[in-house]
Amino acid sequence: MTTSDLTAVIAATHDIWMRTNDLIGQALAEHQLTPATFQALWVMDPAEPPPSMKAMAERLYCNAPNLTFITNQLSDRGLVERAVDPADRRSRVLVLTAKGREVREDLIRTALEITPLAALSDSELRRLRTLLERVAPPV
Repeated sequence: MTTSDLTAVIAATHDIWMRTNDLIGQALAEHQLTPATFQALWVMDPAEPPPSMKAMAERLYCNAPNLTFITNQLSDRGLVERAVDPADRRSRVLVLTAKGREVREDLIRTALEITPLAALSDSELRRLRTLLERVAPPV
């Protein structure tokens, strides 16, 4: 791959993310959320055990003070609750509330409908997923 190819791929990836954030702006505003708080909801899979604050910071690539700020915003809106980690009583986990699950589901559905990636066919999406998982394996 040439430097120009890599630059173009990085630029396109960034553009897709930014356009998706822009297009979902109205739905975020309806819930008084920001792209950062939406991203926090996105990485909290209700089918998995509640993540620790440390795991959330790693998933969001942010430091503890930033995560505290994001968590406070979500908590103030009734979307998450802090709870004691049953595996380590010294640690806290973030638990989606019923309202948090509903808002998360609504916003993810909206994001999937409006993202520029929705224009790809199923086979194109599978190929893209395969390529992206080579460079960013699922956690």
